[in-house]
Amino acid sequence: MTQLAPHHPAVSPGLWTLAWRRLRADRVAMAALAVVCLFLLSVVLAATGLVAADWEDEVAVNYAPPTFVGPDPALAALAQPQRPVPLNTFDPLAGDLVQLRAQLQAQLARQGHAAHAAKLATLPFGADKWGHDVIRKTIKGGQTSIVVGLVAAFVAVALGTLFGALSGFYGGRVDDLFNWFYSVFTAIPSILMVLTVAAVLQTKGVLTIVLILGLTGWTGPYRLIRAEYIKHKAREYVLAADAIGASGWRKMFVHIFPNVSHVALVQMSILVVGFIKAEVILSFLGFGVPVGVVSWGSMLNEAQNELILGKWWQLTAAATAMALLVTAFSLFADALRDALDPKLK
Repeated sequence: MTQLAPHHPAVSPGLWTLAWRRLRADRVAMAALAVVCLFLLSVVLAATGLVAADWEDEVAVNYAPPTFVGPDPALAALAQPQRPVPLNTFDPLAGDLVQLRAQLQAQLARQGHAAHAAKLATLPFGADKWGHDVIRKTIKGGQTSIVVGLVAAFVAVALGTLFGALSGFYGGRVDDLFNWFYSVFTAIPSILMVLTVAAVLQTKGVLTIVLILGLTGWTGPYRLIRAEYIKHKAREYVLAADAIGASGWRKMFVHIFPNVSHVALVQMSILVVGFIKAEVILSFLGFGVPVGVVSWGSMLNEAQNELILGKWWQLTAAATAMALLVTAFSLFADALRDALDPKLK
């Protein structure tokens, strides 16, 4: 008598498993995810000092043009010993120029750049007005801008989720109170609200930018999370949790939140894009990072004066990096939203 193998019932895949399958089938989404991961990797490497730790080193002369292969002629000329120039009545500044070259040569030698001048210099996007490598500066600036975007988006989504959960679950006066706050924040133009909070804080720094963006960007997540909690609080699994005596906080964040977490995740991915652009705008207007901290916004702020002199490479590097990240993040956010939508199969 043959023994039949035990039958194991098929387990239905969950929401996140189905979403990952849809994402893997979307080549554009996977390419965008690869670009985003590459930028995040650069942030980690820059934060640990493995990449762009020496971005403040003077590796070239002021406004050195882009060069891919070959020595930097201006820096190599400074590293060469200068011959004394005889007094020339037609060029009275010749002696002063010799002294300035000698001082620059001594400074480069002290910093260990005299040997570097004789080597091959690769500056794909040239140098800024202080002689900093624009590529390294862009990587270090990306660390600031991306961290600001991620942390500020997390703060905004956390506040929006908390306020939306309380408003949608309890309703009544609690809902009226949070709806009043929501109406006040949305009635004021976003740029004016941002500038108002910046003027109240009156300090510059990464933490200040995070607070500015996080305290003014919670309205979008709040509206969506509130609607989800109103819909889910009458579901059978919440009524069952209420029947066994679960507390309000447990029902909100243990039972309901896992079922609406995809909304918060999509909102965070969308806000990251907006906050990276907002940091650039704040730094451009002078409310951004302080002196000594580099970001894409501060680079674009410097580039506006360089364009008058015909120096386009710092603007090109910062704008290209920001456009690439924002485009990839936007494409991934759209694909993630579609993948998490149960109506799409």
